[in-house]
Amino acid sequence: MGLDKKFNRINRDDPPAKGALKISLNPFLIVTHERKYLFDVGIGDFGEDTNAENLVKSLNKFDLGLEDITDIFASHLHYDHIGGLAGQAHDEWQLFFPNAKLWVSHKGWDKVLGLDEYYDEEKLSFIHFINDNADLQFLKDKDQPYPEIYTETIGGHTEYSQVLLFDDGNQKYLMAGDVLATRGEVNRKFAAKYDFDADQSMQNRKELTKKAFQENFTVMGYHDSHYPLFTLTDYEEQQGYTINKLEADESA
Repeated sequence: MGLDKKFNRINRDDPPAKGALKISLNPFLIVTHERKYLFDVGIGDFGEDTNAENLVKSLNKFDLGLEDITDIFASHLHYDHIGGLAGQAHDEWQLFFPNAKLWVSHKGWDKVLGLDEYYDEEKLSFIHFINDNADLQFLKDKDQPYPEIYTETIGGHTEYSQVLLFDDGNQKYLMAGDVLATRGEVNRKFAAKYDFDADQSMQNRKELTKKAFQENFTVMGYHDSHYPLFTLTDYEEQQGYTINKLEADESA
C-alpha cells in the first residue's frame, strides 16, 4: 500500500515499492461440525488487480464454496477487511456469501451508515448494498452469539474495533484485526498514526498478547505476510514473548 492509500497486488516474496508498506490480507476460516466461520473477508475487488479468486481457491482446497460459509465476523469495517463481502457483475452488486450471517458491531455499523462518504462513491454504494441485502446480525459491546464465539469491542484502531475469540474446548483462536495484525507487533510498543486512538491500541496489544499467552490462544495476524498464525510460548521481562510460528498444516 503506497502513499496514495491504494492496495496493489504483489507476490508474497516480492519487496514493496519505494515508500510503500507491504502487508498481507488474511481472511481466516474456522470449520466446526455445525458451522463454517470466516473472520474478515479481504478486500475483494477494491484493490488494484485484486478480486475474490484467491479466497475461492482457498475454500476449494477444503471442498468448500462461497455458499458454504454460514457466518462472517468483521473485526472492523475498513474496506480491506470487508470488501470481499460483495462484488459487481454487469454493473450490479452481488453478495459473495449468499447464505452467511454477517456479524458486525452495532455501534460501528450505525456510525458507518451515518457517514456522508464511505471512502468514495463506489464504496458508499457497496456499504448500502450490504446494509440492504446481507443477513446482518448486530453485536453488543460484549457478546456471545454462539457457545464457541466471543466478541468484545476494544476500540483503538477504529472506535468500535472488536476482538474475535473462538474456543470450542479443543481449538482456541484470537483475532483482533489491525490492533494486533502481525507477529512483529507482539513485542513492540508503538503509537500508529492510522489508529483512531493510538494509546488505546497500545493498551489493547499489551492486554491481548498477555491473554493469548496465559490462555493458550493461537493468534490470527490478519496482515502478517508469512506466518499469520502463531502462539506465544514463553515470556521474559527483558526479551518479551517467544513467538512460535505455525505452518498452515500445523493449525488445521
